[in-house]
Amino acid sequence: MLSIQQLNQFYGQSHTLWDLDLEVEQGKCTVLMGRNGVGKTTLLQSIMGLLPVKSGEIIYRGRGMEVGLQKMSSERRATLGVGYVPQGRQIFPLLTVEENLRIGLPARPDKLRQVPEFIFDMFPVLKQMLSRKGGDLSGGQQQQLAIGRALAIKPELLILDEPTEGIQPNIVAEIGDIIRKLNEEIGLTVLLVEQKLPFARKVADNFCLMDRGRQVANGDIGDLDEQLVKQYLTV
Repeated sequence: MLSIQQLNQFYGQSHTLWDLDLEVEQGKCTVLMGRNGVGKTTLLQSIMGLLPVKSGEIIYRGRGMEVGLQKMSSERRATLGVGYVPQGRQIFPLLTVEENLRIGLPARPDKLRQVPEFIFDMFPVLKQMLSRKGGDLSGGQQQQLAIGRALAIKPELLILDEPTEGIQPNIVAEIGDIIRKLNEEIGLTVLLVEQKLPFARKVADNFCLMDRGRQVANGDIGDLDEQLVKQYLTV
């Protein structure tokens, strides 16, 4: 579904991603892990076109096509079926829940003009709060709104940056169940940045570990052993 090859990225003179390779298997959930500051969010922003890349390829296979994303705008990437939930949610606090959900609808291939009902099946609380301002929601509700907004574009690839950060445990469990449901029942491909190891083990099929802007290990989530955890994840 997504193939990243020899990706390099810079902040000014600082080399932040080094010849990075990553394969995201179609229909699977891949978790991207590593200590703070190793380049995980930078990689996601590069995939989404929010940061420029110096060199390398980002190949996306979706909606019956294979395309290189690295020179496309972020808006164009959304129309190709790439949904994104950024770190910190970044909902629009002065817009209503319904207005937040409707923002991505023009990117849908079928040009649907109303929020798909299945989003409310996933997140019933959003239907109860359609007229409430996004900024008035709790952190967990805002995260559900951010995921719902990304799903509204009918993505084939959903990218989430630390969706459990600052969220109460019951909502964390609910988000995990929804990711698995989207992955297993709908076949949605998921790329997830996550710090919580139990959550990652629960939802992911595959893992990729990063350290200092490079991929240092990858494989089936069952192969993420204690030696790797200690070497690359333990603070």
